Amino acid sequence: MVRRAVAGTAIIGLLLTACGTTTEEPAAGSAATTTAPDPTEPAAPTTASEPEQITVLATGDVLVHQGRALTAGARQADGSYDFSGVFAPVAPLVSAADLAICHLETPVAPDGGPYRGYPSFAVQPEIVDALAGAGYDLCTTASNHSLDAGFDGLVRTLDELEAAGITPEGTYRTEAASEEPTIVDVDGVRVGSVAGTFSLNGVPLPAGREWSVDVVPVPDVTPMLEAAARARGAGAEIVVASLHCCTEYRHDPTAAQEAAVRTLLASPDVDLVLGHHAHVVQPFERIDGEWVAYGLGNHLAEHATRGYPTEDSVAARFTFTRGADGRFAVTAAEAVPLVIDMGSDAVTVRPADPATYDRVSAVLDRRGAVADGLAVVPG
Repeated sequence: MVRRAVAGTAIIGLLLTACGTTTEEPAAGSAATTTAPDPTEPAAPTTASEPEQITVLATGDVLVHQGRALTAGARQADGSYDFSGVFAPVAPLVSAADLAICHLETPVAPDGGPYRGYPSFAVQPEIVDALAGAGYDLCTTASNHSLDAGFDGLVRTLDELEAAGITPEGTYRTEAASEEPTIVDVDGVRVGSVAGTFSLNGVPLPAGREWSVDVVPVPDVTPMLEAAARARGAGAEIVVASLHCCTEYRHDPTAAQEAAVRTLLASPDVDLVLGHHAHVVQPFERIDGEWVAYGLGNHLAEHATRGYPTEDSVAARFTFTRGADGRFAVTAAEAVPLVIDMGSDAVTVRPADPATYDRVSAVLDRRGAVADGLAVVPG
């Protein structure tokens, strides 16, 4: 599991981040200084301090629509909200991963609101507590809704994520933060995260703060490639790229989406690509030995229409193993079909029922992923 997340650092554990992360001082009596070894003593046997294998799990879009079963079921007597029950059925799956990544598509509102849903969101900040409670370590925040609540909403969302112990990636408070790589320490393995969105729904970037959201002109993903190179140069041993694009409610990726993914995976600095935005599950594919999940579907959403593929979801789980060359590569690719269970007075995310499992499995395999090694497994 991620024991300490260091976001926006160029050298892990040595620099302070712009958002106030600090390094711990040595405890009283700890080895703050070193003593030269006695050359007459035999050398102690050495053991590898870094694990040879880690698992990375990722899920799809998190949106809190207003005035429906989700918010009604989470509302407490005092007017606050508790979304922890929404993720309870999948929390064991999420927390079992060494690194769990979510995609928080919308900004949060101040405590007590006012709250807004589609088409311009400002949602209950308690959703962040629920994500942290389920076991998420990192959330990407670059989406077409990143600026729905303006720059203040963007900053507020970063504040909430960091207060909950979740590392954000894709939106920034300062220009300096936007230029520093986001790297998390996963039991000794340094994992970099880069993110980008193809659109802001026509909302302009704030004047003088054009750096506040990672926007990429898909299929050109140059900004993400540059960010991945910075992460690799800062010591990231694995780099995961999260791309928010391109056409909603379509199972097959667009030509521009495919081109962007292939460009990302062709880079020596990118090891895995995760996709969001379609709100339906899209295929997995292995390209020249590396994996893409084109679209993970909704992880949490409550569209007005019911019984559609927008209620299908998937958790992608990849095992990275260090090879003889010292580099990490995916050695196991797994997909866990999920479903957003729409009750009359509550919404939960849970492992898929048999019909959903079969439907999601068929979509995942549209590019021959199962023959290339993808295992579709129950939750």
